Amino acid sequence: MYDFEQAPDRRGTDSIKWGRYAGRDVLPLWVADMDFPAPPPVLEALQRRISHGVFGYGAPWPSLTGAVQAHLEQHYGWQIEADWLVWLPGLVPGLNAACRAVTGGVLTTTPIYPPFLSAPAYTGRRLQGVGLRQDGAGRWELDGQALEAACTPDTELLLFCHPHNPVGRCWTREELEQLAEFAARRQLLVCSDEIHCDLILDQGRRHLPFAALGPEAAARSITLMAPSKTFNIPGLGCAFAVIPDAALRRRFERATAGIVPHVNVLGLAACEAAYRDCGDWYQALLARLRQNRDRLEAAVAALPGLSMSHVEATYLGWIDARGLGLDNPAAHFEAHGLGLSDGAEFGAPGWVRFNFGCTPATLDTALTRLRVAVESVHV
Repeated sequence: MYDFEQAPDRRGTDSIKWGRYAGRDVLPLWVADMDFPAPPPVLEALQRRISHGVFGYGAPWPSLTGAVQAHLEQHYGWQIEADWLVWLPGLVPGLNAACRAVTGGVLTTTPIYPPFLSAPAYTGRRLQGVGLRQDGAGRWELDGQALEAACTPDTELLLFCHPHNPVGRCWTREELEQLAEFAARRQLLVCSDEIHCDLILDQGRRHLPFAALGPEAAARSITLMAPSKTFNIPGLGCAFAVIPDAALRRRFERATAGIVPHVNVLGLAACEAAYRDCGDWYQALLARLRQNRDRLEAAVAALPGLSMSHVEATYLGWIDARGLGLDNPAAHFEAHGLGLSDGAEFGAPGWVRFNFGCTPATLDTALTRLRVAVESVHV
């Protein structure tokens, strides 16, 4: 029913992703922005809203709130109250607001999405990064002992990425429970970035929100979500925080006061349609992303000097290029026509992040360029 074989030409448009390499023969596979059009029901909802013709100040309405609640219950078995929602113009403002809502230090795991590293600095909070570790099979894990060692008496907030960007982990219930026990023992608030929660690629797996572990985890949690990654509408600027504890919610809202604008009305309209009307499109998208992931993993496995762990969630491949012996692998791939995210921005020099949320034809070209780039090192 849905065509993920083709995509609009985004060159020469307002696209930040494609504009980075304007005038150059470089495929942009860096920022987490897919090339697919938004689902038809979202486009129809936007057309209806535009046809109204008035774009004054707007606020969420009951059926939108209901669509969010129904989505979270249907997909994750998580029942939330309407007043737990705090609407935001993006997830990154939520990370910064969470840091502003505390006075103590901030803890996070690395490698990590760059705003996790910048938000504490922007708000004058001390950041302590703790490296994730890999087991013998290369699977990424939380390092409980390192988290314990890094946590000091003034540490107040844990910024957590779930599913994890960039390593692609879908954390298990056991891992989440261990993290919740650590947070409770050390009296930490947990801001959980769950923007990729709908993009679980391994069949049979299901996302479990950190806050859904139980009342104690919920009481110390700020969960950040948005339809933007799944339905490819990040430019519409619509996200939300789910904060069950009323006192913590007030602290968070005070941290946003005067600096975080209202969500635009088109973003709100798109959000409702995405969560309510796009189930078939969503399943078709997952099928395409699984195929792309499998092709990328097979290609990397066949190339000397590269390796990557299995991508359980997201449409982002985290590739270890240190085996190539290059000072700057991202620059090398860019010189061969492939624009990837530089791992140094995530706290991991020598790695690159590969966005496979693209058409099969784009992926064909990208994998060819990847192979040529690696072969050029070994000539």
